[in-house]
This record gives sequence, structure tokens and C-alpha cells, in this order.
Amino acid sequence: MNSATGRVPLTLAGENRPVASLDQVVKEFRTDGQLVRAVDGVSLDVFPGAFVTLVGRSGCGKSTLLNLAGAMDFPTSGEVRLDGVATSSLDDAELTRLRREKVGFIFQSFQLLPTLNVVENVELPLLLAGKSNAREAAEVRLEWVELESYAARLPHQLSGGQMQRVAIARALVHDPKLLLADEPTGNLDTATGNLILALLRSIATDQKTAILMATHSGEAAALGDVVVQLRDGRIEAISKR
Repeated sequence: MNSATGRVPLTLAGENRPVASLDQVVKEFRTDGQLVRAVDGVSLDVFPGAFVTLVGRSGCGKSTLLNLAGAMDFPTSGEVRLDGVATSSLDDAELTRLRREKVGFIFQSFQLLPTLNVVENVELPLLLAGKSNAREAAEVRLEWVELESYAARLPHQLSGGQMQRVAIARALVHDPKLLLADEPTGNLDTATGNLILALLRSIATDQKTAILMATHSGEAAALGDVVVQLRDGRIEAISKR
């Protein structure tokens, strides 16, 4: 299915309002004097509880789409709506608030702060938002990822899989509606990566959190409810589980 001709509906039964909606989105960059179209007319909706995977070669537009969906970047043309709000209509303070309240991010490189222990890393988003229950919420999320006994350890004292589980706890500590994962198993061995994917699967199924995950692995992508194949910034194919 080619996305340039219309919307690609990614929905689960019973849900009728998308958490993230992209409508004929184009994103262009200028590199070395050349105009590069990283995303080329993509339309898609991601609904609560849906685990949507983006798959394709490096440079196909996966990470750019994640940044657009999470209001980390703006489209050159087209519209992105996050929980019903057009991201282009917000100023910097409103965008920061929207991301803090609605979006969680998981990265390939974990991005834990090395000088903070595990529980401090997890509670940090709530502290930055001025929440008073940050430590309690962080402890609940650490228990959920089965790392409560590691709360006082520093990141360098953890394995790669443990660091990624801490990153997931941090991404979920504010109960986001949308979870964005950029190659979350890229730095992990196969067995550990499969555990992380199973954890993400349970987040979508049990907590009804929408997940948009970018991966180069067809095997990892196939675990999603919907698999979106990208090529040269366009949706080349789409399949549902």
C-alpha cells in the first residue's frame, strides 16, 4: 500500500480516536546543498493499545517519523496531531508540556544519566515536571520491570538488558499515551532483545499504551499488531497480525 494516496488506518477494535495522527506528512532536510526528502507524503493513525512497528533499511525514514509523531520535530508540510492536538499550533512551552504528559521515549543507547542511580533516573521526568510523587511512582515502575532491588545501583553496574528495562520504566513513569521506541533491541543480544520485545508487547496489551517502534529487524517488527514497511520515506507495504 502506498501512503501517498491516502490515510493508512492502524486501529484496534473498539478504539476510534488516534493517539498520534500523521496526515500527508513530508519532511525535508538540506544536506551539503542537497534537498533530501526523508519522509514523503506519509499518512497514518496509531490508536490506543496498538503496537505498530516501522521496518526498513537505514535512511528509510523510521527515526524521522518517530520524531515527528512525538513532537520532537515538525513536518515541512502536512499535519501531525498528538492526542488530538496539532503540534504546529503550539509554542515551545506547550510542546514541552505535551511531550512530558503524553509521550515516552526509549532509545537504542538507553540514555541513562551515569551519575544518577536507577531510581533517580526513573523519577527524573516527574521531577522535571514538578510532580510531588516522583519517588513513589518510580518505585512502582521499577517493580513492574522487576528491578526494584537495583534501585540504588548506578547504570554502569547494570547489564545492557537491565539498563533498557530501567529506560522503559523511565519512559512509562508518567503514564504516557504514546511510547516511541527507536531500535530498542539494537545494542542487546538476541535473548535479551526478545525479553525487551515481550515487555513492550505487554505494555500495549495490558496498559493500552500505543507503541510506535522503529527497527531494522523484520523478525522484531513481526511482533507488532501492524507492520509498516518503509522505503525512501514512503510506506511501501502494510500488514496486520
